Amino acid sequence: MTRVALIDDHESVRLGLEAACARAGATRVVFSGSTVRAYLRWHAENGGAPADVIVLDLTLGDGTTVTENVQRLVADGSPVLIHSVADRPTAVREALAAGAAGVISKASRIDDVLAAIRTIAAGEALDNIEWASAVEGDRAFADAQLSKRERDVLRLYAAGLPLKAVAERLGIAYSTAKENITRVRVKYVDVGRPARTKIDLLHRAMEDGLVTGGAGGDGDR
Repeated sequence: MTRVALIDDHESVRLGLEAACARAGATRVVFSGSTVRAYLRWHAENGGAPADVIVLDLTLGDGTTVTENVQRLVADGSPVLIHSVADRPTAVREALAAGAAGVISKASRIDDVLAAIRTIAAGEALDNIEWASAVEGDRAFADAQLSKRERDVLRLYAAGLPLKAVAERLGIAYSTAKENITRVRVKYVDVGRPARTKIDLLHRAMEDGLVTGGAGGDGDR
């Protein structure tokens, strides 16, 4: 019996996967929740082995990044299957680079999702169209290689906060936040991705899966 954990901030998606796993018989959902933090808390409180496979949404609504989510789950002992709408190839590639075992589209047939879960649970490589498209399609899309702190600053700044508020939120000096944004701009420009204005940075953050939409506003530049 494959023990599966579902982490997605859309309850309807989790309920659909739970029902499919129950029908399949060979899989059992041991956790269903909206954040990685909630799963890790559940695992710590209940003890025992980690889930055999964790099905993880690419972007959660709690402000976390795909890299930190995948790395925390892998470090806890579970392989990760990204269950994504697959419309942000850079974020998918980031998930794979962080250690995700594979990716499957939310548009896939439920039987294909269950087959992917079984494949990863067996320790086998998941070589499907979504994985190939994410890697192949992103070869020409330069990766700015932002640090975790730079991503944190960019995510808040691009979402509309002024730099002073970003610094306060992260508990860092204003000068540090400003220096991080400057480095972010330089890194994006170096790989041919415009980052002169705050709107440019919002677009880069959306492309890289750090924010899901909205307007960055004028704010500091």
